[in-house]
Amino acid sequence: MSDRELPDSGPAAPPRANGELVFEQPWESRAFGMAVALHEQGLFAWDAFREQLIAEIADWERAHPGAVTAEAGYRYYDRWLAALEKLLAGTGICPKADLDERASAYAARPHGHDH
Repeated sequence: MSDRELPDSGPAAPPRANGELVFEQPWESRAFGMAVALHEQGLFAWDAFREQLIAEIADWERAHPGAVTAEAGYRYYDRWLAALEKLLAGTGICPKADLDERASAYAARPHGHDH
């Protein structure tokens, strides 16, 4: 899986600038890399992830009609992470309780130690 295999347009297309992937926060690139790495390890099919991502984006759009903008609170990688978490929990790779525990532990870390 390379960034060239990602769609350039449509709901599953990640943000790009001059053809390069764009990440606003360090966690976004980590979530992206985690999804790619887990797929490359054979833990899930990329199409399964893509379908989950499209569903997450559609759910957000239904909840916020006509407001898929950053000003309206839409953040692509929030949807990406939600899709990844649902896929991992739904396939049993990582149960939701484990995901919640890990997210809480990550959030409780001191600022400035995000590596």
